[in-house]
Amino acid sequence: MPLFSHRPSPSPSLPVTSSSSSYSSKPVKPQRPNFAVPATRTHWSIIVFSTICLLIGLGGIVFAVVALRRPLPVPIFRCGKYEDTFRAFYSGSNSRQLGGNGGFVDRPKLLGFVGVQTGFGSFDRRAALRSTWFPSDPDGILRLEQATGIAFRFVIGRTKDAKKMSQLQKEVEKYRDFMIIDVEEEYLKLPYKTLAFLRAAFFLFEADYYVKVDDDIYLRPDRLATLLAKERTHSLTYIGCMKKGPVITDPKLKWYEKSGHLIGGEYFLHAYGPMYVLSAEVVASLAAARNNSLRMFINEDVTIGSWMLAMNVQHEDNRAICDPRCTPTSIAVWDIPKCSGLCNPVSRLKELHEIGMCSKSPTLPPDDR
Repeated sequence: MPLFSHRPSPSPSLPVTSSSSSYSSKPVKPQRPNFAVPATRTHWSIIVFSTICLLIGLGGIVFAVVALRRPLPVPIFRCGKYEDTFRAFYSGSNSRQLGGNGGFVDRPKLLGFVGVQTGFGSFDRRAALRSTWFPSDPDGILRLEQATGIAFRFVIGRTKDAKKMSQLQKEVEKYRDFMIIDVEEEYLKLPYKTLAFLRAAFFLFEADYYVKVDDDIYLRPDRLATLLAKERTHSLTYIGCMKKGPVITDPKLKWYEKSGHLIGGEYFLHAYGPMYVLSAEVVASLAAARNNSLRMFINEDVTIGSWMLAMNVQHEDNRAICDPRCTPTSIAVWDIPKCSGLCNPVSRLKELHEIGMCSKSPTLPPDDR
């Protein structure tokens, strides 16, 4: 018997099956063929993806075109609910420059800010002012600001009367010369309006001085600038036509002071209400005061005067801002003491403006003596 039994090897062309008794292995698992993804499926994926991208791109282009053609709303520059309509107008044009650095700034640096206090029933007064010393268009206001370093705005509160607010909005859109503050416009609430005005002016403008002016006086902005530019050693300054007098305790009389018993028989020194000036440090303290922390009297000028006593300010009495007639040195003209402002202001403003001494006389240098 041969030592080795020879058995033919399986042919390489024939598959090996589990029926071969000479191999005791586990059944061989058939391998799945590695077929490639059909080219048509790949092409469809690319087409769908490209179509989505194209639609997104077209949507962006359409949105951009619509946004550019849509009229832009006029922005209102504000701090809280305080609105400066003038600066909003100038921000919308690259051809106009506003601000101390040659372009628009959020809080422009100024020598002074003048808030002309007005009300809903004073349209005729504002018209008279715009025809005299107050510029009648935004470009004129800007030129005056650049020439004097002083910004000018009409200051008005709000009302629940929708008709009055609508009329005001039309005037705003025409002239762009308002600061609208968040306070109810009411004569008996003038101290509250004044405080709201000072806070709004301080947060919207960085000025060396803040000036309160009524809408029934004739003002020379150039001479006011000369007054404000004068060097002073006291940072807490209160400039006005100072007065004293008996406290009115009779409710039947004008200027009745309900809290007169807290003052005594005579008022402390304080400025007449139609015009006065406060330095930046004074206004900064008032702007930072907590609500209801300041005493409010009935009369606005008395209220301001009481605050000034508490703040240890420098009282600067200047009769040039309450001159009853036009002179070479008069800064503001009004019919003191006959009227609080000009008597019959609409006609008197125009009359004064026709007088060369009022409107055309040169500005004299300040008297430092």
